Amino acid sequence: MKKRLIAIDGLDASGKMTQTEMLKEKIAGMGLPYRYLSFPTYDSDYSAHVNMYLKGRFGDDPEIVNPFAASSFFGADRYCSFMLDWKKDYENGSIILANRYTSANAVHQLSKLDESEYDSFLDWLMDYEYNKLGIPKPDAVVYLCVPPEVSQKMIQHRCDETGAEKDIHESNKKHLENSYRAALYSAEKLGWIKIDCARGGELRSREEIHQEIVERLKEIIPEFERK
Repeated sequence: MKKRLIAIDGLDASGKMTQTEMLKEKIAGMGLPYRYLSFPTYDSDYSAHVNMYLKGRFGDDPEIVNPFAASSFFGADRYCSFMLDWKKDYENGSIILANRYTSANAVHQLSKLDESEYDSFLDWLMDYEYNKLGIPKPDAVVYLCVPPEVSQKMIQHRCDETGAEKDIHESNKKHLENSYRAALYSAEKLGWIKIDCARGGELRSREEIHQEIVERLKEIIPEFERK
């Protein structure tokens, strides 16, 4: 049975949930078996340490928690979710669509380090999650590339609309800027599918972005070739 896992990642407010949902609807409309996942699993006890971290229990500055410790919080959440929730679906051939995955650690935790340490951290991270923890490695990571100034604008708009509070990543301008640089480096080194989502300081339409994602994923999901 063919196993397929696709992760969609990007800076905060880059449209990850929207694009994962649109991809889910396309796959469901084609009658293909799938599972939709979103990380962290905020409402589950799997993510207790993640919630403590993001809500500032260790401190309001993300830099206070070193990238190895923080990565272990998020990795453990994915491990619990895999073992207790979606392992059987994955092994039985359902397409797994993940809103964030290990790539989120490569974006937000790598950013805490000097660039001279990027390679060693990414090597550690890939080995830790895929070999040591044994969770599946994605067949494709789609990175929604949005400049930090656009991301900040969209985060503020979302908070104004919903009343949601920013977590310690979203509220830290320097962290977002560093994460953007780390994400570009990771996308190049790890072979992610990079989708440029903004033009002239504004986001492209969700439909246009979706069509580009579908086109870029045809090698992983050849069923998309169907008319």
